[in-house]
Amino acid sequence: MKIDRRHLALPALALGLLAAVPVLALTADEEAVAKKLEAFRAAQAAKDGKALEALIAPELSYSHSDGHIEDKAQFLKGATDTASKFLSLEYKDPTIRVVGDAAIVRFHWVAESEKIADGTKSSTNLAILMTWLKHGGDWQLLNRASTKL
Repeated sequence: MKIDRRHLALPALALGLLAAVPVLALTADEEAVAKKLEAFRAAQAAKDGKALEALIAPELSYSHSDGHIEDKAQFLKGATDTASKFLSLEYKDPTIRVVGDAAIVRFHWVAESEKIADGTKSSTNLAILMTWLKHGGDWQLLNRASTKL
């Protein structure tokens, strides 16, 4: 097959047009939720109860991948338990969709933790769904659900 410049022109034009399409920027609300999500991840990794409490709604429903559900008080108690520590905690490939005063957030949770007593390590690999609610201009976590991958 003979290839000349005409055969290369269309793919080159298409590639050039794709490169010119801007990446969609986050809206102000999506950016605000993204910052809250990162603050939550950092507070969770550090087991910082005060920071976590400021980020969650009083009506929090926090569902774990094993099926047990916690309210705000139960979540804070478990999240600040010093029997284990995170060695790493990543929220990979987050997506944020704002719908009115609610934000639907999905991401891939990848973590490694260690029990303090015996040094036993464990890994978690989860799909996470969160709903953030805008209260008086501030975003707070309303619920979280997870599924093992």
